[in-house]
Amino acid sequence: MIVIMDLGELLTTKIGRGFDHLDADGDGVLDERDHVLMGERVAEALGHVPGSPGERRIVDTYLRIWREVHLPHVPDGETGIARASFITSTGALTGDPETARATLGALAEAFLDLADVDADGTVSPREFLAFQRGHFPNLSAADAAAAFAHLDTDGDGTLSTGEFINATIEYWTSPDPDAPGNWWLGDPHR
Repeated sequence: MIVIMDLGELLTTKIGRGFDHLDADGDGVLDERDHVLMGERVAEALGHVPGSPGERRIVDTYLRIWREVHLPHVPDGETGIARASFITSTGALTGDPETARATLGALAEAFLDLADVDADGTVSPREFLAFQRGHFPNLSAADAAAAFAHLDTDGDGTLSTGEFINATIEYWTSPDPDAPGNWWLGDPHR
């Protein structure tokens, strides 16, 4: 495994693992097509019929994320972001907490809007599993349950807006081995 020196092994591993899940077509590059595929999978996991307005809204959200979050980091002449570049650019957020909160916080809010199917302002274990399985199809139900248990920091059985946003930010930026957000994709030590 290549470890980006300033990030350390834990953060490099988390970001790399995240990339591997985001690279929906498995071609080693995060691009617009991956975002369309993720949107379609999440829509299906949340019960939307292909071609429905619900699916279109979700795919459009993923395309907005592509344009606003990832596309600005695509090297000139390329159509996507390779794994090493993704790790480096995402890891750079660690040294800039304000940008991390603005960028990843907005990303988390967009995801929360999708995951909170019943629009009650929280994410239940069932909603979390459906969203995560759509977003990260190789995530097992056991990993999702373990993740949820760690991310639900107040133990009330739901993820609040704050818990959801903090988990997203911690997963992608925290080098702290005890950060609850490390569990976003299940056990961070596997």
